[in-house]
Amino acid sequence: MRHSVPSCDPARRRALLAALAVSVVIVSPLVDALPAVATTYPSWAQVQAAKGDEAATQTEIGRVQSALDGLQAAAAAKSQEALTASAAAADADADLASATHTADDLSTKAGVATRTARGAEARAGQLAANLYRDGSGNTVTTRIAAADRPQDLLYQLGTLDQLSTTWTSVMSDASVAANTATSLHEQARRAETERKRLADAAEATSSAAAKAEAVADAAVADTQEHSDELYAQLASLKDTTAELEQQYAVGQAVAAQAAAVARANRLAAERAEAAKSTTSVGTSGGSTTSGSGSTSSSGSTSSSGTGSQGASSPDPSGVRVDPAGAKSYASSRLGAYGWGQDQMSCLVSLWTQESGWRANALNSSSGAYGIPQALPATKMAAAGADWRTNQNTQIDWGLSYVKAAYGSPCAAWSHEMSVNPHWY
Repeated sequence: MRHSVPSCDPARRRALLAALAVSVVIVSPLVDALPAVATTYPSWAQVQAAKGDEAATQTEIGRVQSALDGLQAAAAAKSQEALTASAAAADADADLASATHTADDLSTKAGVATRTARGAEARAGQLAANLYRDGSGNTVTTRIAAADRPQDLLYQLGTLDQLSTTWTSVMSDASVAANTATSLHEQARRAETERKRLADAAEATSSAAAKAEAVADAAVADTQEHSDELYAQLASLKDTTAELEQQYAVGQAVAAQAAAVARANRLAAERAEAAKSTTSVGTSGGSTTSGSGSTSSSGSTSSSGTGSQGASSPDPSGVRVDPAGAKSYASSRLGAYGWGQDQMSCLVSLWTQESGWRANALNSSSGAYGIPQALPATKMAAAGADWRTNQNTQIDWGLSYVKAAYGSPCAAWSHEMSVNPHWY
């Protein structure tokens, strides 16, 4: 039996659907629960056999790294699908809530209009009785015609005229009230039909989100399990430690991302300047237009200046939204990047502007996501497969990005405030 959507809040409904989806993943051989292409992981025997031979070692390092890259990319894709599905479910819930409010409001107004119409009808009936009957049961018009004195006749005619005018007004009010009630009841009926349609849509999107989240969670768990072993194999091949190899991999990946963003922004600025110069040459009197001279921040890490006010909040199951805890963790990590606590105030300002330090902050127009508003969101996979739900992973990526792109949080904050729309 399907439960009625309005009787269950969105978060609880999605949690129930997620639990169901997890059970499906466990009992069914779903290919989507794992990377789309089965990855062949190097064995420890192969790692040990490669050691001692430089060429074989380098080949094995390449195999391990390739396995890591493929594993992380597959999990990132599943997590992005889950994030998109969660956002769609949040939008559907919002549409349903709005439609429910509209339907309830119209229903209430229709009820009020019906009572008003009935009151107007009752008043018209009472007036009709007074207009056509006197206390003896004779009609008012008969009573007027039988008046003996002229002054009585004039008085009665004046009374009749007043009653007729009142009757016309009351009947008009009753007609308007009846038409209003009819119209509102029809609007309420259509609104209820729309509410039911949106309720079905919300239930469908919630079910899809729960399934996508379960698939992503399975992919993340698989990635984390194998990543630990693959980093350990890299450490063995390079005579380092797994922790050092992971830190190095994250640093390299984020540095490459920051470099790509810098190139994209530089090219955008050059194109804008070229367009501005071309426009200037072709304009009489040497004046320039700025319509084509603005640069785009589509290549930047953050959304284009919308900040926390422009971010929505999808409700992926398992995500912990704890701004205070996120700030505490970020503060504890500053030293690892060579920064002092004097940088914390800038970091707080930066990510308050971007996301309000909410791990589920999503810019619906750009797709930027998370505390640091990574764009695209999958960039954060470099810091960990659980970037969609883990605020600490988001912070690790964000701090690495700030380090690679700007050198420090205060430098990033300075850039954020120097451009309009704001971005970093």
